[in-house]
Amino acid sequence: MKNQILKNSITAIAFLWAVAAFSQNEIHSSLSLDSFYSKIKSQKNPQIVDARTPEEFALNHIEGAVNFNLQSENYAQAVAKLDKSKPVFIYSIGAGRSVALEKELLKNGFSEAYSLEGGIANWIGNGKPFYSNLKSKLSLAEFNKIIADNKTVLIDIGSKYCGACKKVKPVLETIRSEYASNLKIVEIELEDSPQVIADLKTVKVFPTLILYQNGKIVFKKEGINDLKSEVDVALASK
Repeated sequence: MKNQILKNSITAIAFLWAVAAFSQNEIHSSLSLDSFYSKIKSQKNPQIVDARTPEEFALNHIEGAVNFNLQSENYAQAVAKLDKSKPVFIYSIGAGRSVALEKELLKNGFSEAYSLEGGIANWIGNGKPFYSNLKSKLSLAEFNKIIADNKTVLIDIGSKYCGACKKVKPVLETIRSEYASNLKIVEIELEDSPQVIADLKTVKVFPTLILYQNGKIVFKKEGINDLKSEVDVALASK
């Protein structure tokens, strides 16, 4: 009898986990860049939504996108212009605002909504087509010259609208003050130099840090965890 009760309890728990997993998948469908891009290309007139602020959108965005998010004043009107029977493709600087909007649309009767893993960083950082209202301050040729002319270069790639990117700055200042002329630090922001980020085709998320020595990549990392210690180790072994 006890064994039967235990067996029934385990079955019930397994069922609840399955339901929870199904529900989670049902309301959240982040896609890799390849899947996101492929699905967009399969649509005649894809519904693409940029969930960032108007200021961010004005600087750069995926071609064909419209701009609104959950905090937009015209949110209801913007949603009303979308076709609920067709997929909606959403992105932001990372995944926060796009996932929130994706869940909201699915909850309110849209048949399909997808957010892009890595957001605009992943899209532009892998060379997908985008609109920009400015010319990049730094070109790929200039970037390559910096790498060639300096023995050790630390590249910080991010955005001024990225919260995690802001946390990198004090760490960079500590590294800069400690290593001075022995290390060149180059900060590349999406708002200033989107084309070089696209040309590098190496960024999936912001921030991305890349350390070069003698023209070769020593390490590439996403985020700031252990950045200082990794730089210390790399420079100690040169």
